[in-house]
Amino acid sequence: MEDIFELEEKLAVLQEEHKALDLLIEELRNKPPVNFLELKRLQKKKLGIKDQIQQIKSDMIPDIIA
Repeated sequence: MEDIFELEEKLAVLQEEHKALDLLIEELRNKPPVNFLELKRLQKKKLGIKDQIQQIKSDMIPDIIA
């Protein structure tokens, strides 16, 4: 498993990418004509990044042995 510093670094990068995609998607929505294919592609990519963020956050939680 990666150490906590590498996970925090990856998390920060992914969060920035997620934020940038969010801004790009909003810009595309507000600029006619709307390219729905591009919009859906970006939304799918954003969702994949969100899943990666959740996985990293989960990996950062220490395992508790009961």
